[in-house]
Amino acid sequence: MTERFEKMTKIPALPTARMLAEVNTKLSLKLEAPASAPTDAVLAELDAKGKPIDMLRVLSIVLPPRERVWWACLAARDFVGPAPDNNTPALEAAEAWVFRPSPENREKLMQAIDMAEPDDETVKCALSAIYAEGSLGPGELDDHPAPPGGSEVMAFAVNVIAMDAYEGDFEAYTQELVDRAVDIARGGNGRVKAEAEEEG
Repeated sequence: MTERFEKMTKIPALPTARMLAEVNTKLSLKLEAPASAPTDAVLAELDAKGKPIDMLRVLSIVLPPRERVWWACLAARDFVGPAPDNNTPALEAAEAWVFRPSPENREKLMQAIDMAEPDDETVKCALSAIYAEGSLGPGELDDHPAPPGGSEVMAFAVNVIAMDAYEGDFEAYTQELVDRAVDIARGGNGRVKAEAEEEG
């Protein structure tokens, strides 16, 4: 098995099939790996069979909440542009929540969603953060459960939007999105491209 997906210490030590089932998600590929297979084995099979979208779907589900939202924020930055000149209220609030998931920052997420333009795709980052805590939002909304897999779907969607907006080497960029998530799952910051360029 490839070393590409090893040492993802932040991912729960649960079978991937179980985590997919918990959020009612199926992949496009019928896996040969057993139902008990861990995430590194599932990702290796999907990689070998050329299924990057399924890889992104798996990663959106297995990453812990804060890591998942950060991964979405990095993808959003790809099509919005770097901070501070290219902030949207929703993206800025989602990034703040990642660094400090406090009740106050959750309130700011809701405010940012309410202020957002209708075509602002970065709202999905804020929704991923809101749903990550298991409810529809703060205050009275906290009594209502979030949609099953809502946070995961939003993070996945932001990455797909970033892929659609990307104008360079599509295959290389898709693999970069995967590598970001893997790096985050290992405790990194997900800035794999930036770091590779600095080393070069």
